[in-house]
Amino acid sequence: MFVRSVFSSYYRLLTGASLAFAVFALTGCNEKAAENADPGRPVLVATVHYEAETPERSFVGTIKPRIEADMGFRVAGKVAKRLVEVGQTVEVGQPLATLDEIDLKLQAEQAVAEQTAATGVLAQAAAAEQRAKDLKAKGWTTDAQLDSSRAAADEARARLNRAERSVELTKNSLSYATLNADARGVVTATLIEPGQVVAAGQASIRVARFAEKEAVVAIPETLLARARSGVATVTLWSDAKKYAAKLREIAPAADPATRTYLAKFSLPEADDKVALGMTATLTLSDKASERVAKLPLSALYSQGGDPSLYIVDDKGDIALKPVKVKAYESNNVVISGGVDDGAKVVALGVQKLDPSQKVRVVSSLSF
Repeated sequence: MFVRSVFSSYYRLLTGASLAFAVFALTGCNEKAAENADPGRPVLVATVHYEAETPERSFVGTIKPRIEADMGFRVAGKVAKRLVEVGQTVEVGQPLATLDEIDLKLQAEQAVAEQTAATGVLAQAAAAEQRAKDLKAKGWTTDAQLDSSRAAADEARARLNRAERSVELTKNSLSYATLNADARGVVTATLIEPGQVVAAGQASIRVARFAEKEAVVAIPETLLARARSGVATVTLWSDAKKYAAKLREIAPAADPATRTYLAKFSLPEADDKVALGMTATLTLSDKASERVAKLPLSALYSQGGDPSLYIVDDKGDIALKPVKVKAYESNNVVISGGVDDGAKVVALGVQKLDPSQKVRVVSSLSF
């Protein structure tokens, strides 16, 4: 009896110890399982970026003035002074160069002398005409003498008128001895030097006007239609600012060497940062082009229904959203809508995902 009681107590003690060990073991396993909980399925993502379906085309161009004129003297003469240098900014009415005025002053003095002589001749002819009229009224002269006096007076008046015009012309010629700028601009070339004898109208100073600037580029014949109807912007190599451009002129014939057409785009918003001679990039885009996004073909999910994409948020949750497929390419799918620009979509292994599970975004997958 005593032995049975001892064995019964030992059995109860052993059973309690076993239960305690089991509880301890299960507790440790749960803690270890909690520590090794899956943080989420690793996935690669791609960012949705919409852009024009027709890609933009860029061309290298040069900033040039719309008007660049070769200015010259309106009279012939010997250059006395050149008052500007290349690169100098000139204002309206600023003197650029002058001629020797000695001969022009002599011509002006001669014209004044002829005017004085013509004035005296006219006075004498007018007096003779008046006397002939008085004598004719009294019957003491003939009609022939009156007509002769009248003709002489008319000729004297014409000579005086010619002398007066000659004086005005010589004054103008004297003023033409100074070459003045007719618009604000910059001197791009000086074609004369002091002591040089120039002819009337000979190119002397080249001035590029600041009023209007334009970008000059060479356009291939395949893009002429886009140049005429598309949207153009100009970006300077020295500045990232974009300037709106508008096609002003395009060459009627292609260059025989390059087979391109010279196009000039005006820059109505150009400021002082747009300097003449700068290099610029002209970008042409089709304003009627639809905006699409290209994504890897492996990102598309379809199980007999509409094509969809898995969208990943910042918390690791995923959601399946249908998209509008524009076209299929060899390795990409082109979509036109359904997801927002900048959204992150799963790019690989979408067939093994479930909307209820968590994911973890990684930069690369390792096996």
